[in-house]
Amino acid sequence: MAELRNVCVYCGSNNGTSADYAEAAKTLGRDIAEAGIRLIYGGGSIGLMGIVARTVLENGGQVTGIIPQFLKDREVMLGEASELVVTDDMHDRKRIMFERADAFVALPGGIGTLEEVVEMMTWAQLDQHEKPILIANINGFWDPLVAQFKRMADDGYLRKDFLGEHVALPVRFCDTVDAVIPTLKEAVADLPQPALEESAGLM
Repeated sequence: MAELRNVCVYCGSNNGTSADYAEAAKTLGRDIAEAGIRLIYGGGSIGLMGIVARTVLENGGQVTGIIPQFLKDREVMLGEASELVVTDDMHDRKRIMFERADAFVALPGGIGTLEEVVEMMTWAQLDQHEKPILIANINGFWDPLVAQFKRMADDGYLRKDFLGEHVALPVRFCDTVDAVIPTLKEAVADLPQPALEESAGLM
């Protein structure tokens, strides 16, 4: 039985238009710290990224920020992070985030957030990992994406389903941020520890 020790959070580099998103980021940061889990994230100091990371730190937790050199040069990194890993490019950043994480969470965000979480889903579909992927559907933010997934399934483009009760991929959804850590812990508990330590080797 595996243990959830490190969670990677994908989220926006701005706060968004609803105060609920920032509040969700704070709640998740607090829950991560109180559970004794290390946050793995993109290293930024702004937006939901900065809120999650600072809240983890404020509550005594550990934070690993992974940021490409060009963003560090723009001085948008969180200098207070427990550990800051600077990579050559975005590809290395995503690879290291994958390797360091036991599970992945997508809060509301933009194109980068969407791209990162879908890539993790793609790797799982290709049998490259079994790490849990959780989409936190705060205020129904991801409803259009879920609708698109359903269309893909209906039109025969998802060979491994992850919607409904019988899922073939390690993808889960929750509507409230309070459910994120309990859901991930339950998902990880069903896996052997080596499943969390394997690297995809796709990049």
